[in-house]
Amino acid sequence: MSLSAVDIAAFVIYCVALVAIAWWVSREKAGHDKNTEDYFLAGKSLPWWAIGASLIAANISAEQIIGMSGSGFAIGLGIASYEWMAAITLLIIGKYFLPIFLSKGIYTMPHFLEERYDHRVRIIMAVFWLALYVLVNLTSVLWLGALAINAITGLELVYGLIFLAVFSVGYSIYGGLKAVAMTDIIQVVLLIFGGLLVSYLALDKIADGEGAWTGFSIMLAEMPEKFDMILDPSNEHYVSLPGISVLVGGLWIMNLSYWGFNQYITQRTLAAKSLAEAQKGIAFAAYLKLLMPVIVVLPGIAAAMLTPDLDKPDQAYPEMMKLVPQGLLGITFAALVAAIASSLGSMVNSISTIFTVDIYKRVINPQATEHKMVWLGRVVAVLAMVVAVIIARPLLGNFPQAFQFIQEFTGFFTPGIVSIFLLGFFWKKATALSALVSAFASVILSALFWKFLPEFPFMDRVGVVFLLCVALSVGITLATGSREQAKAIDLQGIDFSTNASFKLLSIGVVVITAALYLTWW
Repeated sequence: MSLSAVDIAAFVIYCVALVAIAWWVSREKAGHDKNTEDYFLAGKSLPWWAIGASLIAANISAEQIIGMSGSGFAIGLGIASYEWMAAITLLIIGKYFLPIFLSKGIYTMPHFLEERYDHRVRIIMAVFWLALYVLVNLTSVLWLGALAINAITGLELVYGLIFLAVFSVGYSIYGGLKAVAMTDIIQVVLLIFGGLLVSYLALDKIADGEGAWTGFSIMLAEMPEKFDMILDPSNEHYVSLPGISVLVGGLWIMNLSYWGFNQYITQRTLAAKSLAEAQKGIAFAAYLKLLMPVIVVLPGIAAAMLTPDLDKPDQAYPEMMKLVPQGLLGITFAALVAAIASSLGSMVNSISTIFTVDIYKRVINPQATEHKMVWLGRVVAVLAMVVAVIIARPLLGNFPQAFQFIQEFTGFFTPGIVSIFLLGFFWKKATALSALVSAFASVILSALFWKFLPEFPFMDRVGVVFLLCVALSVGITLATGSREQAKAIDLQGIDFSTNASFKLLSIGVVVITAALYLTWW
């Protein structure tokens, strides 16, 4: 597959326009120098529509489009549980956790942990998150993006990696979060258009030109196993989606960690104009999550019927993009790059925020000026991208399903993170020592499960390790609590009420999600 001159022109126009818009929205008034709030939290000025769009743009990237289409090819619609359950998780975050975060005026998740525990927890968790973002998230998005570019254009992987790195840094490095969030509106529109187009063409191809609905009906009739939402233990992919555990087990831990306590996601809500704007933005994102399986899973299932002999599942989405006619392929390709670039920009911005605010300012140079911190944030963003480009191929080159790689190794950290936050919120006695034990136990126990019980479903592993971390934390607290003073959150004065629009939107999300599950049970 190759791009025509028209496709190349459309893609180049998109790239140039995005960089220009990002720099334009990032401009400052004469005489005003960007400070840390401007750069890392967009001046706390984001409206609900920008928050919602930016949440989805940060989430839906190569790991979602390429990775989840690959899982759709291999597993089926069951992988959509990640998307539909995320919609409900977002509402829980908006109602119960977001008011606390905003009331504290924090910049980062480690910052909040110091408010609740102490500086040791802040520093150690900052290091954990930096390692996770650079070695797993940033690297995997770059690698999957380069694979997609290679499949569509034939461009060598190393050049694809370099292009994505330079482009993402180029449009996000000057303006920081504001540049990323405001351009995400364009990215999401393009992403949805391109994704729906690929899905429609794939289904229409199955139906020999008789329309998408006919193609969907044929696919449903000929591959009913691809539409199982709850996998039987005899299914070869049960280890990835372990049956009913998806609904009542480890996936809740994964979702709470990702949507509630994950810096490059929550950073958008921390930059909201107000709590009401943040909550409406979260509800908007929840509705968009309900649509995502049509864009990121359905093409993979269609590829299982149209091109069942692919070498790797992650080739499914690029194969389906070959159905897009010249003239529209450039726009669809731009949509894919938009999703990748948005996530990369979000990640490097969050990496620079955590390093600058939680490590440099807190430990290395407490007297650092606002100007120096913004400058350092830009340098760290570039360095993180360089590291990810260097290690991407050696780390991910031989992994068959990149989405599962991301979930597998993110799951090393997730149980401890959720244990620390939930006990911090709901148990006043929880101490800093118990939080530190939970953090290290999460990695150690997960690694032991992964090494000695590889057949144990990783989602069940996440749930079991979470319970063990909670038990360890409670035991440590009860054993040492008298010697270590707990520092509970002061909830007085925090507004936990929700506006009427958020309540109505929440009801709609829950009803639609339940209907989707019942339809495919």
